[in-house]
Amino acid sequence: MKCQAKEGFWMRQELVIGQGEKPAIIHLDKLNRHGLIAGATGTGKTVTLKVIAEKLSKAGIPVFLADVKGDLASIAEPGELSEKILERAAKLQPEDFEPRAYPVELLDIFGANGVPVRTTISDMGPILLSRLLGLNETQEGILNIAFKVADEKQLLLIDIKDLRAMLNFVGDNATELRREYGNISKQSIGAILRGLLVIEEQGGDLFFGEPMFDIQDLLKTDAAGRGYVNILMANRLFMSPKLYSTFLLWFLSELYEQLPEVGDLEKPKIVFFFDEAHVLFQDVPDVLEEKIELIVRLIRSKGVGVYFVTQNPTDLPNAILSQLGNKIQHALRAFTPKEQKTVKAVAETFRQQEGEELEKKLTELKVGEALVSFLDPEGIPGYVQQVMIYPPESKMGILDPLVKEEKINRSLLYYKYSEAIDRESSYEQLQRLSEIKAIELEENEELAARDREKAEQLKQLEIERQKEQVEAKRSNSSRDSTMDRFTKNLMSQVGREVGRVISRGILGI
Repeated sequence: MKCQAKEGFWMRQELVIGQGEKPAIIHLDKLNRHGLIAGATGTGKTVTLKVIAEKLSKAGIPVFLADVKGDLASIAEPGELSEKILERAAKLQPEDFEPRAYPVELLDIFGANGVPVRTTISDMGPILLSRLLGLNETQEGILNIAFKVADEKQLLLIDIKDLRAMLNFVGDNATELRREYGNISKQSIGAILRGLLVIEEQGGDLFFGEPMFDIQDLLKTDAAGRGYVNILMANRLFMSPKLYSTFLLWFLSELYEQLPEVGDLEKPKIVFFFDEAHVLFQDVPDVLEEKIELIVRLIRSKGVGVYFVTQNPTDLPNAILSQLGNKIQHALRAFTPKEQKTVKAVAETFRQQEGEELEKKLTELKVGEALVSFLDPEGIPGYVQQVMIYPPESKMGILDPLVKEEKINRSLLYYKYSEAIDRESSYEQLQRLSEIKAIELEENEELAARDREKAEQLKQLEIERQKEQVEAKRSNSSRDSTMDRFTKNLMSQVGREVGRVISRGILGI
């Protein structure tokens, strides 16, 4: 067994988490082959998770886990040597066992019980957002258009009000955008906006923003070389399962995207525990499930181990289960035909020696007992064995509120992330653009009004000019008529006189 001392802690190349006929050993260089911790409620999954986290911290490996029930954060306090703990420790005799606390970072997207954790709308991306909002294919397409237009116009999508402003912009300019992107219906935009309102009420307005959480802040060790246990305080968050699972998926995808390729290391950079993993795959679209499978398959080369914690292994897709090399299975219930079928299916996933009755053992395991199968040094799944998990060295139960406040206030991350920043982004940029357009529209309306006024003046002048011409014609016509009548009367009188003269001359009278 390889080991080396570092400031009082034994930095082993393996983790021993329990004892059966032989020790239950997880090899550090096989932790990135992922794993499963499963079992019915009350069978000991929480204790197992805490023991593994303690062992990983001792080995200098940072941990990320979600505290859904509020009983994992107490790893920050030393345990109490109760009669039950002493009895199990005496029976199993774990090496170097003593009550101790472990270095923790408490995280909370709501900022009430830990360091605020935020991300931006742009960084979350349209695929995860579509899942979070429960969008159909058409609505997801429009959300993608909004992201595309924002990229083309260099508009930052940071928080919910940015995305809302961007969607309204797309709706207002649907006629122009339709030529390039296809139909953009107001009904679909309205559905997305309503989904955003729901997420906002669930706390999404606190989650989306800046400063964005830096994944590198998870990869820390303390002065003694122990890895930090990064705990997401998720008892409130889990009340919104989609927000909870989407948040953890974002964390996982950030690890995948930001960490460099390192291949197989002697020990992983971080181990990520996905508690209540069944919510991850509920009503998940095919495209997202494929992305999750891809991340799980490839992230091991980034030095990350992913462990799914769930009540029933069948909650996970087969494509995921096939990639989990290290398995810890606590007791299962088998009261119904469906549960009996599940027990049989789980038993068949273990490598077992001939004659073992795993189906029976799975239903008879005591609290704290588990069937385990870990990869051996060659990467081959070991034969399943029944073991009793070691007792935890840290406190069982709820973290003391005063200790919690102390841990939060003394955290360097708190001063880095406590104050939200609202810099200029799409909302402000589009608002300014709208104001500019409003000013331009007002100026154009003023110019148009002036043009109409000038046209009206010119028209009035033309009417007056035409009136003057008509009046002039009438005046001239009136004078001409008087003269004509005078002339005609005069000429008729002259004519008559001339006629009489002519007549007299002719008739001789």
